[in-house]
Amino acid sequence: MSSASRADEGERYAQTVQALSAHPLRTGLVGAVVLVAAGLAWWLGSPLFIRTTANEALPSAAPALATAPVSAAASRAATAVPAAVGPVVLARGELQFVDSIHNGKGPVQLVRVDTQRFLRFESVAITNAPDVHVYLSRETGGKWTEATSLYLGALKATNGSFNYEIPAATDLAPYKSVVVWCRAFSVLVTWADLTAAS
Repeated sequence: MSSASRADEGERYAQTVQALSAHPLRTGLVGAVVLVAAGLAWWLGSPLFIRTTANEALPSAAPALATAPVSAAASRAATAVPAAVGPVVLARGELQFVDSIHNGKGPVQLVRVDTQRFLRFESVAITNAPDVHVYLSRETGGKWTEATSLYLGALKATNGSFNYEIPAATDLAPYKSVVVWCRAFSVLVTWADLTAAS
């Protein structure tokens, strides 16, 4: 770089500093714009490299009390024995690839534990995005409409195992898939079509 071009560059820098220092309001406005832009860039970009992990156990059923007297003598000596009722898988699916930025891997299950029902993400890996939410959809292939889907909540983590309790009054028959959706950009992150467990 020649000395003339360095002098021109130094002169432009000095003029910029002088213009900003002569107008404190302008300096504050430029600073505020830079801070807002940096915050927005972080909110939009950081999910691409930030991973979160959750490791929730599937809730267990309360033991049911069962008595099974064999005879009159046994009935006098019968004691309550807890009978464990294990989880029952109602439907299952596998998270799918949307594109190189939006995808997921791992199984999801609709599980009944006693009288409660849960959507279970089991050892999954999902790409992150801002403002990600989970829905049960009446459609398949990653399609969904907010009016007919069941909202379950914000995505709890990008990796691991976690549960969403399904409201007791919900009829699960019409729901055919799980959708993970980014509200900020209205984009599909991943989905899993559900098939009835056999």
